[in-house]
Amino acid sequence: MATEEKVVPPVLPPQILLYQMATAHYLSHVLHLAATLGIADLLRDGPRESRELAQVTATHAPSLNRVLRLLASAGVLAEQENGAFALTPIGECLRTDIPGSARAMVKLFTGPRIQENWKELEYCVRTGEPATRKRSIVDHFSDPARDPQEAADFDAAMADLTRMTAIAVAAAYDFTPFSTLVDVGGGNGALLVGILKANPGLRGIVFDLPSAAERAGHRIAESQLTARCQAVGGDFFAEVPGGADVYLLKHVIHDWPDERALTILKNCHRAMGANGRLLIVEGIYPRRVDQSLESRGAAANDVNMLVNTGGRQRSEAEFRALYGEAGFTLTRIVPTQTRVYVIEGKAA
Repeated sequence: MATEEKVVPPVLPPQILLYQMATAHYLSHVLHLAATLGIADLLRDGPRESRELAQVTATHAPSLNRVLRLLASAGVLAEQENGAFALTPIGECLRTDIPGSARAMVKLFTGPRIQENWKELEYCVRTGEPATRKRSIVDHFSDPARDPQEAADFDAAMADLTRMTAIAVAAAYDFTPFSTLVDVGGGNGALLVGILKANPGLRGIVFDLPSAAERAGHRIAESQLTARCQAVGGDFFAEVPGGADVYLLKHVIHDWPDERALTILKNCHRAMGANGRLLIVEGIYPRRVDQSLESRGAAANDVNMLVNTGGRQRSEAEFRALYGEAGFTLTRIVPTQTRVYVIEGKAA
């Protein structure tokens, strides 16, 4: 019986690998353009030629064709024999009308604000401060240069990412022992809405800045959860709503250096009862960095926090130290089907 030969991919010279790394920004720029032009939505019903797409998007057809071919080379689109372009499974995720759309996330991370901040990487490394500090901005979330469209893209990206996280967290962690959950820094409420839908006996509060809380109120109403959930505006550096038995923070603590993170956690500690629980939902930095996807994601997110927020990605040991200083004991770490963990703490 003939044996099937295994195809071994060629080993690229290190210079070529470095070239690919150095030019990775080419792809981020064309992804941003594709998301802005709505290319995926225009291809939802089937392949189309670049001339037709250029007419709809008011672009120069030969130039758009070159961009589409670069996207095809990366597997976002597929170029057909007749020169038309079709969506691939990756490209489908750029559509706006599907569950799990990643278009808002792509626009956020390839958009001008994050791209401009990364240009200040040397400043961040020399000073240990985020890029916004160079413009004398203390709180990156209050950056006056952030226009309404950027804010909308940020909210939409966080909502898209949070919907997937909510399903994973609700499946991995047992919320049935609790009666009231406060989602601290809960944005537009997507995470808490997902958890409440999976736990009909649970009540909740979304707590965030007043502008975010207003948007969360609309989402709560749309989800028909006003009987069990409310949105409260405030400042988690001052205080958080009291009386709940579990306080949850998803991708909040990694936005801040230890001193500021401790202020938030201590406010949660003061607000909860003696048997309260603290749940941080974030990634965990591995003990040793290798070339795995987990390491690459953690390291990239860590430097992105340095550049854009002044925060950091933390290891298990760093979380344990942070919990201890805030008055908690880290009791367990629950993995989920996504790249985040539920890091549980009990008031000491």
